[in-house]
Amino acid sequence: MAYLKLTKDTYSARPADIVREWFVVDATDQVLGRLASNVAQILRGKNKPIFTPSMDTGDHVIVINASRVRVTGGKETKKIYYHHSGYPGGLKETPYEVLMERQPEQVVIRAVRGMLPRNRLGRAMIKKLHVYAGDEHPHGSQKPQPLEFKG
Repeated sequence: MAYLKLTKDTYSARPADIVREWFVVDATDQVLGRLASNVAQILRGKNKPIFTPSMDTGDHVIVINASRVRVTGGKETKKIYYHHSGYPGGLKETPYEVLMERQPEQVVIRAVRGMLPRNRLGRAMIKKLHVYAGDEHPHGSQKPQPLEFKG
């Protein structure tokens, strides 16, 4: 039995093929989950034709106005963030309202991190996310392009 050889090989990106761009996203009045989903796709590089699952082909994303992001379904009073101190009985909880008052950047970072791979690749991708509570950011010299999401 003769085996057929495919005419095209599977493409796999090389480090030299990766060109990183910078994008800025305004989170004003955007729903947290939809924003995080779109930002995670860009950090991962799924919007590029050279996407390779085993490589970090994504771009840098700057999220401004994180304090103005919104949630739906009454989550502003019901949502609770958990973390553990590492000691017995050390489960800590922080309500969404309190975290938004103290560190609104963490709300966006945690939402995006939950949508990235849980390995060293995901840890490299989350380093390309830059979140700011206000509308000022120190990345002007990178000339970030504004990015709008549909929906």
